[in-house]
Amino acid sequence: MSQPGFCPACWSGISFLEGQGCRCCGLPFAVALAGDNLCAPCLAKPPAFDSARAILAYDEKSRGAILALKHADRLDLVPGFSRWLSRSGSSLLRDSDLVMPVPLHPWRLWRRRYNQSAELARRLARDWALAYDPGALTRTRSTASQGAMASALARRRNVLGAFKVPDPARVAGRRVLLVDDVFTTGATVESCARALKRAGAARVHVLVLARVVKASDVLI
Repeated sequence: MSQPGFCPACWSGISFLEGQGCRCCGLPFAVALAGDNLCAPCLAKPPAFDSARAILAYDEKSRGAILALKHADRLDLVPGFSRWLSRSGSSLLRDSDLVMPVPLHPWRLWRRRYNQSAELARRLARDWALAYDPGALTRTRSTASQGAMASALARRRNVLGAFKVPDPARVAGRRVLLVDDVFTTGATVESCARALKRAGAARVHVLVLARVVKASDVLI
């Protein structure tokens, strides 16, 4: 049996991110560890966001459906993906009172016609009766696609200072849930979280459909 957006062969190979992982970024651990632990990157440089969770491993099995949602007008995938996000991200949703997407630059939104992250965020906010404010965080400059960046350093530089909160009162003291489709190096959500924290957000959680867990899958 397959799920909408996945052929039977791909569905059978989907890797759901279950079990123990970093208590901050959610990176799965290769071996079981006692207690709540941080991964090495989070220990070395704690992220601006408070926690992040993903449903799937981003790989050759999950890539097609996620890119279809992102670029091929497959908005029929939103209800199913939202249910997965709701189930896997329930602890983050319970600790949030404001939901927003990672924003697109206006020119990219005009070309694409929709923001796939906003479609997911809107559905989650509705299902959990949470405030939804897609305009509280904006992308102030058009950046190259993160998928075109050759390294984690290039990705960080690409989005440095690319986001701002026009009206800090909209996020001050709020527990924000930031929704995106893919977590690769975390550079984009890190830049978003920094902007939100500077504007006074009490906490910033990140919930995404999929994340890269192997170095071979970084370039997407």
